Amino acid sequence: MSLIRRKNVPESSEAEIVDAEDDKKSKVPERKNRQWSCLDTCCWMVGCICVVWWLLLFSYNAMPASFPQFVTEAITGPLPDPPGVKVLKEGLKVKHPVVFVPGIVTAGLELWEGKDCTDGLFRKRLWGGTFGEVYKRPLCWMEHMILDNETGLDPPGVRVRPVTGLVAADYFAPGYFVWAVLIGNLARLGYEEKNMYMASYDWRLSFQNTEVRDQTLSRIKSNIELMVATSGGKKAVIIPHSMGVLYFLHFMKWVEAPAPMGGGGGPNWCAKHLKAVMNIGGPFLGVPKSVPGLFSAEVRDIAIIRAVAPGILDKDLFRFHMMLQHVMKVTRTWDSTMSMIPKGGDTIWGGLDWSPEEGYSPGKRDQNNNGTETPDNSEDENLISDAKHAHYGRIISFGKEAAIAAAAELKRIDFRDAVKGRNVANSSCRDVWTEYHDMGFGGINAVAEYKVYTADEILELLQFVAPKMMARGSAHFSYGIAENLDDPKYDHYKYWSNPLETKLPNAPDMEIFTLYGVGIPTERAYVYGLTNSAECAIPFQIDTSAHCADSCLAGGVYTVDGDETVPTLSAGYMCAKGWRGKTRFNPSGIKTYVREYDHAPPATLLEGRGTQSGAHVDIMGNFALIEDVLRVAAGATGEELGGDQIYSDILKWADRIKLDL
Repeated sequence: MSLIRRKNVPESSEAEIVDAEDDKKSKVPERKNRQWSCLDTCCWMVGCICVVWWLLLFSYNAMPASFPQFVTEAITGPLPDPPGVKVLKEGLKVKHPVVFVPGIVTAGLELWEGKDCTDGLFRKRLWGGTFGEVYKRPLCWMEHMILDNETGLDPPGVRVRPVTGLVAADYFAPGYFVWAVLIGNLARLGYEEKNMYMASYDWRLSFQNTEVRDQTLSRIKSNIELMVATSGGKKAVIIPHSMGVLYFLHFMKWVEAPAPMGGGGGPNWCAKHLKAVMNIGGPFLGVPKSVPGLFSAEVRDIAIIRAVAPGILDKDLFRFHMMLQHVMKVTRTWDSTMSMIPKGGDTIWGGLDWSPEEGYSPGKRDQNNNGTETPDNSEDENLISDAKHAHYGRIISFGKEAAIAAAAELKRIDFRDAVKGRNVANSSCRDVWTEYHDMGFGGINAVAEYKVYTADEILELLQFVAPKMMARGSAHFSYGIAENLDDPKYDHYKYWSNPLETKLPNAPDMEIFTLYGVGIPTERAYVYGLTNSAECAIPFQIDTSAHCADSCLAGGVYTVDGDETVPTLSAGYMCAKGWRGKTRFNPSGIKTYVREYDHAPPATLLEGRGTQSGAHVDIMGNFALIEDVLRVAAGATGEELGGDQIYSDILKWADRIKLDL
């Protein structure tokens, strides 16, 4: 009916109706169009990720404990017995007490005294555990994790101390194991806390300062003596991981050295108390990965993130550069990081035109090479000719051209006498002060114009860009090669963690193992460029655009064989050659064994981090490695394990190093 009446309405009336409707619309308030910002998008994405993560976590915890194993076995077949069950079925049982020595960043730290912003955090973990305080109050957290830039000890009014007991490093974060799997398998064999000890320490400090501040080395000595005494005189098996390998190397010199510098245990302490030292992922000769960490507060992972989203990070929308400066300010006070700088200089790591790993090609690695004879050099020449030449000895190169150029073509301007000066950043970047702000543009450009830095020159580079850090660190660590180990100067503790400047103890019945993963691309050298971003940023960054299709250069990083963190050369050289037999570094002829574990990723997502992983931390869950540890703890010798187990080219690379042994 309304339609019929509408047809009879005059045109003038119809126009009035339309005007009236328009007036009504105009009276309705318009909805304001809200601009969708990058911050909103970021928050939305983070929220979605968190919701999905918690839903998956809830689902995982809600399902029966046997469900993941059931699904995995349905796909891959029955799983093998855990190592603890396997060796228990063979009749092995508890024999030698076991001591764990955690590595850098893997042990928990808790607050004992802090400033007002830490109210309610007494004895709460600032490192490890949930990391909740990092997100709640990041600036307060950094203020308590940083150390004094002059002393390398606690700042005034702050006491952060290592967590004690097995819980100190069994899990780094919920669900992310470190020592837990190994501890669990030892428990299946019958071990418990009375014959297992976690030698936790404040991994931020220099090794000697852990004794000065906390008497940690004395506690380790006392606990080992107690465990040996209460086990009927059975010697201890020591299991260090990562930087803990260097820490225990320092301990073995400290414990026998006379007081007050040492522990006063006498020259036979190690022979009396130690059966074996089973080093896992040991960076004996340092890691190139430590260099970009100290130089520009980044490694390959950060460079990859920057390459994925260059526009966002280069414009610093999320204050990414400010975050890196905070990281640099904090980590440069951690003296322990300087223990990881490559040792042995160009003799070990190579020079402008050579390196031990020359010709490395991932597809040409020999498999199951369990022999120990020195390889024929003619094979090396064939291998080199088949692979594109990579200058691994150039640990830092400024620009891809400098990285690949012949040594004679390099035009370098010496940076050592460059005049440092002030720049605009001196007055505008006081929020996060780094030593780069004291260099000026002249000093920064001089670093880039030198083009290439080998292992010897890396030390001079760090002295130039971070003099305060290196002045403090050089009092605790040394990176050279001893000419005469009988020189009294090597009695100083700064040399004790460098295997090239110290002797192993007089303990011919002790055994030393190096256990590490291979088959994973591991950082070895870097291509750098000057930062194009704001003046307040760190002036150098890895050039992620640098690639070579026929070599191991990708994203500005050269890689070689290793466990993703420690190159095979660093992990394997000392046991493969430097300590093999009676050498000047091993005068008592302690037997050494190289046990490599070829990396195999998990077969399914339900397998977690895998039982055959060779990655630096994940290897702690490797069934073959755990079985080796359990057998030695139960009394086996290195020969009974089968001697060396080698998959990499470590013997060839070790033979290329011309070092007087």
